[in-house]
Amino acid sequence: MNKDFWYGKKVLVTGHTGFKGSWLCLLLYSLGAKVTGYSMRPPTSPSLFELCRIDQLIPTRYADIRDIHTLQSTILELKPEIVIHMAAQPLVRASYLNPVETYEINVMGTVHLLEAVRNAIHKGIPIKAVINVTTDKCYGNKEWFWGYRENDVLGGYDPYSSSKACSELVTEAYRKSFFNLEDYESHGVGFATARAGNVIGGGDWAVDRLIPDCIKTLIRGEKIKIRNPYAIRPWQHVLDPLSGYLLLVEKLYSDGKQYSEGWNFGPDDDSGKSVEWVVKSLCSKWGEDATYEIENGRHLHEAHQLRLDCSKAKFKLGWYPKWNTECAIDKVIEWTQAYQSNSDLMAVCMKQIDEYRNIDMKSI
Repeated sequence: MNKDFWYGKKVLVTGHTGFKGSWLCLLLYSLGAKVTGYSMRPPTSPSLFELCRIDQLIPTRYADIRDIHTLQSTILELKPEIVIHMAAQPLVRASYLNPVETYEINVMGTVHLLEAVRNAIHKGIPIKAVINVTTDKCYGNKEWFWGYRENDVLGGYDPYSSSKACSELVTEAYRKSFFNLEDYESHGVGFATARAGNVIGGGDWAVDRLIPDCIKTLIRGEKIKIRNPYAIRPWQHVLDPLSGYLLLVEKLYSDGKQYSEGWNFGPDDDSGKSVEWVVKSLCSKWGEDATYEIENGRHLHEAHQLRLDCSKAKFKLGWYPKWNTECAIDKVIEWTQAYQSNSDLMAVCMKQIDEYRNIDMKSI
């Protein structure tokens, strides 16, 4: 991440009140970017957004991504150079309960965002780079042991995964229809999608995510219950994919024609751990006689095996993950202990960001 590039850049982040969006805002703020957030109010209480007082750091527009008129007027007023779209209904199990809302937010929300961008560019707003953040679950999962590549078939068993595959297709259609790469010299706008794995980090309070559910249970002093102990996921600390997004933006900004496509940002192969491995490691590091048990019975369908092949990001962007799963769990516990002791959580996040940014890749 090039601080000289980001300093003073005008960036609009949608979905910035969520866990991942909040970390992105802190990261961009640390780089000196001029960030504005567009989102509904925080989806959980407590929330990283409120605990870190992010609304005191950056201007915030509380609005729905489905409200295209407010979205368009916001972009026209702010005149951003960079747009990072993260607003979403992000949970698989919630998509079973509210499929219509999931498609409205994840599919039509993408349509509204890209249409607002198209309208703004038509009116002379100098947007240079747009990233739509989707998910590793956008691929048609065949339960392979090897990682999915960016040219593998999109799909989705559940409404959430399907909606994110649709969001990928919407982005491709807008790119081809209105910002064709053959005409890049005339419009100068880079459009890309970013697909990340299962991100973890301090301050995630979402329901039906493994680490947040475990942390909340441990804080209560109760036994952790897990549904799918043998499921494999590409676990990664939230700063790893976020650093990839920002590196991709830098490339899009200077040469959108070469980088306007889909990109995977996942951990190395040895970080693809089972749910039980992650929970056992978390309990061991937590101490205090932390334990878990496996819940038997029928559960909603969730993929068993999911991995990403990130060769393209490594070779074409020069991006590599810095923190493995074990290190990521350490950072979660460090953050949670600070939360329990009423520490300054913004300072804790900034400390971890500084540690991450200062890692010399040659030493890894």
